[in-house]
Amino acid sequence: MFSCRTAAIHDINKKYSVEELREDFTALRNSLEANHPSLYWYTPKDSIDWYFDNVYSNITDSMTEDAFRNRVAWAISKIKCGHTSVRSSKRYSNAVSRAQQPVFPLAIKAWDDSLVVLSSAFRGDSIFRRGTVLLSINYKTPRQLLDSMFQFISTDGNAINFKNQITSFNFGYAYKNAFGLDSMHLVSFLDSNKQVKTVFIRNYDPKTDTVSRRGRRTTQQVQIPTKRELREARRLSQRSITIDTPLNTAYIRVATFSSGKLKRFFRKSFKTIHQQGITNVVFDLRENGGGNIMSSTRLSQYLAQKPFKLADTVAAISRRFKYGQYIRPSLAYKISMFFTSNRKRADGRYHFAYFENHTFKPKKKFHFDGDVYLIQGGYSFSATTLFINSIKGQSNVTVLGEETGGGSYGNSAVHLPQIILPNTKIRIVLPVYRLVMDASQPKNGRGIIPDVEIKPSSAAIRDGVDLKIAAVKEMIRKKKK
Repeated sequence: MFSCRTAAIHDINKKYSVEELREDFTALRNSLEANHPSLYWYTPKDSIDWYFDNVYSNITDSMTEDAFRNRVAWAISKIKCGHTSVRSSKRYSNAVSRAQQPVFPLAIKAWDDSLVVLSSAFRGDSIFRRGTVLLSINYKTPRQLLDSMFQFISTDGNAINFKNQITSFNFGYAYKNAFGLDSMHLVSFLDSNKQVKTVFIRNYDPKTDTVSRRGRRTTQQVQIPTKRELREARRLSQRSITIDTPLNTAYIRVATFSSGKLKRFFRKSFKTIHQQGITNVVFDLRENGGGNIMSSTRLSQYLAQKPFKLADTVAAISRRFKYGQYIRPSLAYKISMFFTSNRKRADGRYHFAYFENHTFKPKKKFHFDGDVYLIQGGYSFSATTLFINSIKGQSNVTVLGEETGGGSYGNSAVHLPQIILPNTKIRIVLPVYRLVMDASQPKNGRGIIPDVEIKPSSAAIRDGVDLKIAAVKEMIRKKKK
């Protein structure tokens, strides 16, 4: 019976009534006000109230999920909490992935006031090659474009570099989100002779622009990977180690703290480093958006020179979720909090005592005491900032790259259930605990600032040069001499 069932495809253009949308937004506001631990951490309550009231009062007509989600994201971004992010409903996401809609044709790297082409969706594009500097799109400067796109992206405090990175990951989506999608776009850019040129470009349509391979015959045998090979390839995409023997350096790329059998990987990696007498280790954390706190802590234990704590404060408003009918999953988190945060403190909050009080000791076996180089960027977030913060400042540690997306003072995270709105089913991540890493640091909303700042450049993008890796190698060579 199930195999013969035809799955209903969700209508992405379906409109919801004013009453449904207002019910959804009221459910969201009530859930956040009752449960979010840092709703007014960076933005005062009267300002947050104004943003929420503004969205509610402007729901005067029916809207699609896409349009309503944009308004929700605009309000949520004002909280300045990177974990409190807005996602489409599952049914909408599935429908959009099947729809193959036209998209803005250029992949673009964004930073500061710069937009530089990474690639074009059109094969053989002779105009917009890698490294091309854009001056405007539809008469809007890069700064104007980014300021508009950033209105719908949540980040910790004022760590704008996270928004740069999110925009760079999917510029086409961010552009459509902020401005809609015209059929043609007027783009101004610098050509190879540094001359200003302006051209019209059209959108890329997967239905008509993808080259069909149907009907082509081939005698080439395709090797289908086994499940084991697929698992190994997935793990390699999550973490890897390479050894540069001439420089006596190990390069360890850690793209997540959530998966990849990291405990075993760290143990084997540091064993290899110990056996080969490696004196320099480079950790590339630019793709690491965070994950499991204990995984990042385990890595810290191989490098820390003295015992350390994870945080000064890890506290929640309550152990019970008010408006729990909208929060999923709620029962599992309630049970966890019952055992880990069992007493209300004098500040009226429930504290995760283990993370506040436990002192983690450096590992003795295969502990690394050589020179450590951490490469960070705008996407270095959440548990990654916990790791960086735990060893930054040691005499043998150098942090390079760009400001992290995760806040240096702290963030709201640990448990991350979702608020699911009753009608549109839009999902909003709800962090449960406020985590302050180091209360002695200034609460200025910034990310972790590197010891050596290295920003992108159009020339490096054009030539395929990794400026940060090149800088690390040069530092190691000079020290070796």
